[in-house]
Amino acid sequence: MANRHKKRHKRRKQLWQPGPHDRVCKRHFKASDFITTKGKQVYLTKSAVPSIFDFKVNKSPSNRLSRNWRKEFPSVLMANDKTCPHQFYYDKANLHKVILPCLLPPLLQHKENDSAIQYYTGFNNYRHFKFFFDVLGPAAFDLNYKCATLQPEEQLFLTIMKLRQGKDDFELSLMFHVSETVVSAIFNTWINFIYFQLSEIDVWPSQEVIQQHMPKDFRKKFNTTRVILDATEIPIHKPSNVEAQSSTFSSYKNKNTLKVMVGCSPSGLISYISDAYGGRTTDRQIIERSSLLNPGKFNPGDSIMADRGIMVQDLFASQDVYVNTPHLLRGKNQLTEEEIIADRRVSSKRIHVERVIGLCKTFKILKSDLHHTKLHLGSKILFVCFMLVNFRNSVVSKLA
Repeated sequence: MANRHKKRHKRRKQLWQPGPHDRVCKRHFKASDFITTKGKQVYLTKSAVPSIFDFKVNKSPSNRLSRNWRKEFPSVLMANDKTCPHQFYYDKANLHKVILPCLLPPLLQHKENDSAIQYYTGFNNYRHFKFFFDVLGPAAFDLNYKCATLQPEEQLFLTIMKLRQGKDDFELSLMFHVSETVVSAIFNTWINFIYFQLSEIDVWPSQEVIQQHMPKDFRKKFNTTRVILDATEIPIHKPSNVEAQSSTFSSYKNKNTLKVMVGCSPSGLISYISDAYGGRTTDRQIIERSSLLNPGKFNPGDSIMADRGIMVQDLFASQDVYVNTPHLLRGKNQLTEEEIIADRRVSSKRIHVERVIGLCKTFKILKSDLHHTKLHLGSKILFVCFMLVNFRNSVVSKLA
């Protein structure tokens, strides 16, 4: 029995011999192992053998790791060196070293790839993404939930990837080399953290700021406009509770949804995001519970641009704020020519809020049914997605 253990230990320590199809990173060779031709092409000498290994081998793997892999791979050696683009393990049958592509987290893989960063996060490049990370402040390094495997920057990348691409926890666990439980904990922690950090930013601009950045054509036609309002809904899984089913069922979407009221400035800045309510809630009920009715929110003479379904003129009349909506027929067969022209002008400007809502819906987590395990985060997820839109280029031209 002792001899068998000695032989096994001897086989584990023996050096490997490179095969004809093996690939090894150049970091593991000495400078004398390379030959440079006149055409400046670099080749290895026939006698070259990899001899430089900077990583430290974990000689005492955890018991859990041993239990899981003992049957399949009796002798396992993994390299945790991020400077080397390879990982290694000993094959059970052949007992020779096999080289696999390194499984680095996506952020490290695509740091220099602007298209990949934009695809996964919506930011223009890594610098843009890093700017948003810096906006969140140093508290990102001192969250209650600690993940030893991923750095805070990588955790934020995972969170935005889930928002942007709507990926499952299982797929993210494979990409970031952590368990599904860790992915869920990271997402929940960072959604709450981003929400509370960004909610401290006062995005409601003053009338002076509105006038300073108002597009020229908008100022010419509707210069008193302070905000453009519209409501939007996102689908959710059908709740098991009967009362919850009733309160979240939207007759407009014919399914269970969450509903939120969104407001943007004439220049396209998202300046107001309400809490999320069940799809059965009306637009008027959301505004009645909102901060838009707080004293001092509007100046006398301001106006609100909204869809014809948002009938709240009486709620703002006491503040001398006019609600500009398209005309209703009110028993008439058709609108007058002047009313039709006025409605077209309102629609041409009200479309700005629809465009920013459409930009927010590029976050795929808002398109598929929100899972019941994430329903308690629905309001915060909507808020974070809309706030992320503010970190992108404006969708409104200065001449609009």
